[in-house]
Amino acid sequence: MSDGSSLINLGDISKPATVLIEKISDAIGGYCKPFQMRRIAKAESDVEIIKFKSQLELEDLQKRALNRFINEESRKQENMEEITQKALPYLGDDAKPENIQDDWLINFFDKCRNISDTDMQSIWSKILSGEANAPGSFSKRCVNFIASLETSEALQFTSLCSFEWNFGIKVPLVMNDEDSIYRENGLNFSILTHLDTIGLIKFNSFSPISSRGLGKSIKGSYFGRWVILDFEKETNNELNLGTVIFSQIGKELANISEAKIIPSFFDYCTAKWKEKNIRVRVL
Repeated sequence: MSDGSSLINLGDISKPATVLIEKISDAIGGYCKPFQMRRIAKAESDVEIIKFKSQLELEDLQKRALNRFINEESRKQENMEEITQKALPYLGDDAKPENIQDDWLINFFDKCRNISDTDMQSIWSKILSGEANAPGSFSKRCVNFIASLETSEALQFTSLCSFEWNFGIKVPLVMNDEDSIYRENGLNFSILTHLDTIGLIKFNSFSPISSRGLGKSIKGSYFGRWVILDFEKETNNELNLGTVIFSQIGKELANISEAKIIPSFFDYCTAKWKEKNIRVRVL
């Protein structure tokens, strides 16, 4: 698979990475087969032929258009290769890139080829590796959404994910967005409203979300730190989950967020639960 124009040696990378590169190549017609500038080389070759045959006949406007085409395609190719390169370290040994749908890959690279921002490329690479690790993890709708996401919005969503608890379902626990712990860690009413507007979350500050019909106890974790919450009643208990839930796209993207733990948030939450006469057992 490797030749002199290859940017990396497939023999030096894992089998899942090799399979992913081959899969990309097959799906998008050699756009980066493997990590080569084949489309660019062909475009440059075509240009040279045109120049050779009719150089004197080409108008300046045509020459500029051809040069622009080469430059644009080179940038797109570089972006796609950077995203693919960054995805490789995240592939698991049991990844199944061969099971990624061709239509999904075609759509993915069509949307990401114009992305040159380093932070956004990192998000795209994690989507690619996530889909390779577990095909079907990211919908086309999610991919299309990311194409319109601003870097600032991605950072805001990452801040929100720093408040995520897992109670069998993952939920960003925003109990009161006016509390200082949220404002000091990048969240406020305006940001939450905006994340709701663009479709990453559902936010309703006037109607908290609750998990109802719970038994005597429920288990939850915050960044790997576990608790058991014991209610006063034996059955039909209710747990306040705050004012925010992830949308379907938000759920998909929360899995790849680079959210960081907020050390004081664990104690904040346990204090809130104790105020509601919920016993908290830290495991």
